[in-house]
Amino acid sequence: MEPSSLSGLPAGVGEALEAEGVAELYPPQQAAVEAGVTDGESLVAAVPTASGKTLIAELAMLSSVERGGKALYIVPLRALASEKKAEFERWEEFGVTVGVSTGNYDSDGEWLASRDIIVATSEKVDSLIRNGAPWIDDLTCVVSDEVHLVDDSHRGPTLEVTLAKLRKVNPGLQTVALSATVGNADVIADWLDAELVESDWRPIELRTGVHFGNAVNFDDGSQREVPVERGEDQTARLVADALDTEEDGQGGSSLVFVNSRRNAESSARKLGEVTAPRLTGEERDRLRELAEEIRGVSDTDTSEDLADAVEQGSAFHHAGLASEHRSLIEDAFRDRLIKCVSATPTLAAGVNTPARRVIVRDWRRYDGEFGGMQPLDVLEVHQMCGRAGRPGLDPYGEAVLLANDADTREELFDRYVWAEAEPVRSKLAAEPALRTHVLATVASGFAATREGLLSFLDNTLYAAQTDDEGRLAAVTDTVLDYLTVNGFVERDRDGGSEGIAATGIGHTVSRLYLDPMSAAEILDGLRTVADGDVESDAGDFVPADGAAPEPDADADDSGFTTYTRADEEGSDSVDEADEATEPESASVTPLGLYHLVSRTPDTYELYLKSGDREEYTEVCYERETELLGDVPSEYEDVRFEDWLAALKTARLLEDWANEVDEDRIAERYGVGPGDIRGKVDTAEWLLRAAETLARDVEGIDGDAVVQVREARKRLEYGVREELLDLAGVHNVGRKRARRLYEAGIESRADLREADKAVVLGALRGRERTAERILENAGREDPSLDGVDPDSSASAAATAGADADGDGDGQASLGDFG
Repeated sequence: MEPSSLSGLPAGVGEALEAEGVAELYPPQQAAVEAGVTDGESLVAAVPTASGKTLIAELAMLSSVERGGKALYIVPLRALASEKKAEFERWEEFGVTVGVSTGNYDSDGEWLASRDIIVATSEKVDSLIRNGAPWIDDLTCVVSDEVHLVDDSHRGPTLEVTLAKLRKVNPGLQTVALSATVGNADVIADWLDAELVESDWRPIELRTGVHFGNAVNFDDGSQREVPVERGEDQTARLVADALDTEEDGQGGSSLVFVNSRRNAESSARKLGEVTAPRLTGEERDRLRELAEEIRGVSDTDTSEDLADAVEQGSAFHHAGLASEHRSLIEDAFRDRLIKCVSATPTLAAGVNTPARRVIVRDWRRYDGEFGGMQPLDVLEVHQMCGRAGRPGLDPYGEAVLLANDADTREELFDRYVWAEAEPVRSKLAAEPALRTHVLATVASGFAATREGLLSFLDNTLYAAQTDDEGRLAAVTDTVLDYLTVNGFVERDRDGGSEGIAATGIGHTVSRLYLDPMSAAEILDGLRTVADGDVESDAGDFVPADGAAPEPDADADDSGFTTYTRADEEGSDSVDEADEATEPESASVTPLGLYHLVSRTPDTYELYLKSGDREEYTEVCYERETELLGDVPSEYEDVRFEDWLAALKTARLLEDWANEVDEDRIAERYGVGPGDIRGKVDTAEWLLRAAETLARDVEGIDGDAVVQVREARKRLEYGVREELLDLAGVHNVGRKRARRLYEAGIESRADLREADKAVVLGALRGRERTAERILENAGREDPSLDGVDPDSSASAAATAGADADGDGDGQASLGDFG
């Protein structure tokens, strides 16, 4: 079937596809057209990676737009949203407009009403529904990419409920779900009232096998000799073999999956010894330029280690990297400049990064729930293997698992190579997932009675799968009790039907996209300020030195605990200095607020490692008067350790707000730049929500709003209080703000009036940067033509920055804002 023969698409689209090289549709794409995907019919496409799922989605969306409708494309990751937007923008020449939305959970995205195709994460779509985005009612087509992720315990319930809400709002909605091959695609299709297109067809051959001894045995019965000498690393030999086997004049790239960040980094270092000798002179030059760009992203050891590996043609990829790091690596790998990437499994479900050979080095990883190493799921390994083979670039793809004995080789064939992927199972009935979605369902007007709520939940995948009809009702009642006790919903039990309505604060919590338990924790903490339980110490605290061992992942608090609103009076102790200046109300330090948001379920706390309990117990009691709430007893091991883990996380945030260098923070807490930025972003969002709650809820001291706002701003810019005004000028950032301040320029107003030579000296003679900053500060004539930098200003700025522990690098969250 030729694209130009398709009907229902905007004029010229079919011919454009053929010009791109799509001479005829792939078999799964043709099956989708025959199932009515261009006629508005719902469809589940369960086909392998690289088999044309995205074009199926494009055909559905473009035909929907051509009929006068609006399409929504839901992705699991922000990075994937940007990639898909760029891919879909090629249709703008045919009059199809494209928009993307991934952040600002408290907005309604009104501007998106003018777009024909909208790309967003499931969390963003959920928040848009909660905030009453009017264009949601206009949707005629929704595409859910990677729909099998409804099986994910963290993100799955949001995707599941979001699809249920969209289908209820738009009864005739065309739903197109894209998935890897799973064990029960028919169940997903039945849930979505959709036709099923299921196929194992791929545009290029994928061979999956196991390497043992001196050869890879593949699933098609073939064998490839890859001898490994005594003492030689198995993975390194396979990477070398791929690079040395030329197709179309080029060797093949490799993607190596390992089970931890640390292993990814060590693997990249070792494999650099394989890739470096195989680089051309031009590639070496380009890689040196790329390495310098990577170093400029962050001034951490992680950034330096990544740059060192990249110079050798190797790289690592994990969640501890900054997003800019990941994008640079992904682009260079797609361009075949980087020859090998060692990655954690998260990359398997991420952006498009295919390789000729995928090596699954580690097929077990640590599982804290089981207290040991556990085998990966079949679906996850199949996702990794599916990255093998680049259509249009490689003639074939190879996925190889590693065995060190014959028994393991047979186990890997049985467990992964020959096995079918597990069936997808809904995770909605877990109380942590339900408490936020029940409140949102009521607050958004999807249910006004208990019966109506259960009726809505009956449209979810969980209801379609469960054999225990009473389980969902029982968990829902528990959640309703929790929401009622905490004042988020009101229930009217008069008459035969039980009415349910969100309270004012319940509506606010839903719009802010908060877990209700997070809101309860924040409100409790803010009320302690109003009750005068908290001492004040307005000064900045110099964090103690002392590094914690490196974690490979963040802890996740997924428990369900009922919090009630605290009205009890607390301690009477008040700092004497504060008592003299503010006798009527206590205030709170940034650390107290950072600790408050760090102990909510919306934050992944840092792990407590060996020696941390003693260190942070001491910190806890030294600074107890700043902490909002009662410290748990040390005999309550779980609660006390959670409290200390939140305190460790809060100390990281405090370090950032006190202008501690990013590399020192990374070393002190054993984290990467991506972790730092993730923690800061999450805390900033939660403090923004806390600011709104402090304004909207009675009984909270008005000063709390100001205190929360300042703590949030300090976190946003990564600066102490005196730099807030300067750091708010676009292009300044935390380090430039400190240099300007030390040179005597203390505010935005000063930038408009200061001697240009002083400004240029403080900014180390960087004329273009200084001109942009002056323009952004509102200076009438920002030009620095003929201006020489003031050497004394440069010296003062340098001395002041060095005294604060700042280095020369400019990378900071403020710079990327």
